[in-house]
Amino acid sequence: MSQTTSNAASDATELEQKQILKKYLQETREALVWKLEGLTEKQARWPLVPSGNNLLGIVKHCANTEIGYLGPVFGRQWPNPGELVPDDIFETDPQADWYATADETVASVVDLYKRGWAFCDETIDTLPLSTVGRVPWWKNREVTLFRIIVHVTDETARHAGHADILRELTDSSVGLYAGNTNIPDWQGDQMAVYVDKLKKLAEGAGN
Repeated sequence: MSQTTSNAASDATELEQKQILKKYLQETREALVWKLEGLTEKQARWPLVPSGNNLLGIVKHCANTEIGYLGPVFGRQWPNPGELVPDDIFETDPQADWYATADETVASVVDLYKRGWAFCDETIDTLPLSTVGRVPWWKNREVTLFRIIVHVTDETARHAGHADILRELTDSSVGLYAGNTNIPDWQGDQMAVYVDKLKKLAEGAGN
């Protein structure tokens, strides 16, 4: 095999790897945004657990996090820095990226996130997976693009799971994605019977 052929094969393999990585990342992004559909501004912001976690805050956090990892870490700056939560604010408000401010809306946060997708995908498309970046807030600061894509996908998927629960607590809506609840098609009181079964098992556990 010639060197040219070998390089072409290597390029094709990397392109396939990027396509797979981007597929899973995009699926988690879209699943997260979908959890906001149909909610009022109040519902999207409402803290539903003692930690204050709320649906719109999760999306805002993921937007800022993804842009940070797939932007400045690899020498690319977000074109409108004022749209992001500034680093210095965390000294006085450590949860600043976990809630929408009074002048933000569901639409504006989702718009930022979606524009962030394009910005971050450009990083993935234009740089080799072996490209080394630097994460200032990590102990081992030098990282490859491959590792950061996996890290961002993992973090987004984790928060999409949080959003699943928060949306169900908000209005009982469940689903993996539009058109797929990913749970049995309960009829009548079947769900209540199932939940009652779980409660009885829990009550008897450890006795």
